Amino acid sequence: MIDGKLWRETCATDERLALASAAEVSFTACGVDFVFGAGSGAPAFELRAPDAAWQRFFQRVPPPWYQSFFGMLMRVPGAEVRGDELAFAQHAHLVRRVLEIGRTLASGEPEPAAGPLPEAHATTGGYTTVRLDGVPHRVFYEESGTGPDVLFLHTAGADSRQFAYLMNDDRLRANRHMVAFDLPWHGRSAPPPGAAPGTYALTTDRYAETVVALADALGLHRPVVVGASMAGEICLELALRHPERFGGVVACEASDKVPGRQVSWARDPRVDQTLFVPEWVDGLMAPQSPAEYRAEVWWGYSQGGHGTFVGDILFYSGDWDATDRVAGIDTGRCPVVMLTGEYDYSCTAEMSRRTAEKIPGAAFAVMPRLGHFPHAENPPLFVPHLLDALSLIDDRTERLA
Repeated sequence: MIDGKLWRETCATDERLALASAAEVSFTACGVDFVFGAGSGAPAFELRAPDAAWQRFFQRVPPPWYQSFFGMLMRVPGAEVRGDELAFAQHAHLVRRVLEIGRTLASGEPEPAAGPLPEAHATTGGYTTVRLDGVPHRVFYEESGTGPDVLFLHTAGADSRQFAYLMNDDRLRANRHMVAFDLPWHGRSAPPPGAAPGTYALTTDRYAETVVALADALGLHRPVVVGASMAGEICLELALRHPERFGGVVACEASDKVPGRQVSWARDPRVDQTLFVPEWVDGLMAPQSPAEYRAEVWWGYSQGGHGTFVGDILFYSGDWDATDRVAGIDTGRCPVVMLTGEYDYSCTAEMSRRTAEKIPGAAFAVMPRLGHFPHAENPPLFVPHLLDALSLIDDRTERLA
């Protein structure tokens, strides 16, 4: 394992940890104790896991589930937080940083540095109005490229900025007209007038209705819908409900049901949501994803509207349950491609595979070195997967014409 003295000394001089100077860190034989408040004595909480799990965790490139302690908590037997779980939630950003330092020391390799991001200026944006239950909603959208329509759907608590680099990719722009939009209550699409903050709650019906209304408002012709996570789930629902309206779906990080992803700390007033929510999702990304893209995903989640992430998760890991319905998708009318990153511990590749096997004619593939946000955490790696999926949908559509 790691030299505890060196680990503590490194943490003591780390610039990011210095922002929380009241935090002290001590270590035990089996895991890590975090002591908050100088001279407090007893640890506020401890992170515990089997020795074999820690050995996997501290590899420079850990295997799936072990890239994050949140992943270990969900998927690795014996991983747990002992003590004050509220303190753990309040300091999740410091926990991650301490463990990152430990991983660097254990591997003997420096942390990957963030590089420059490509320019993303090819999109144009504007607003349109969609009516939901008779109520007008002002919705922001962006578009880029020429060709058949592709509609991108962002993940829970996020917005269409996630697709900036896909929409600037020359290979996609040359052959596709791409549209991405911010759901109401997200990003640049405000809540409807008079809506009380914190009351937002997404349902399967409202989500499907919103996507159809936006496609109609923009005059999109049978667009292929692409989305990950909750957006991957609604892709499957759209293929089931509206096979004539959409030309196909690319459902990423999706399965017929995703249990266990609602978390009380995401709505607890004692927890800073601008820190906890991005930490909750950060570990879902693959460790190989470039630091610069990962940082943008983190920052985007830190800017989510009050209660928006929680309201989306009520759909993602609650209202959405198509266990007994996905078999009814007619891929002859609406082709289905499912893609899942190998590092996604929320919706694992095996969960997606089992769902794809229920859908006659659906295609499925695992995406190596990608996690829960493939379109945003590593766009250059994801684009070839997307191009292959779109090509497959094109081929199937041409055979049916």
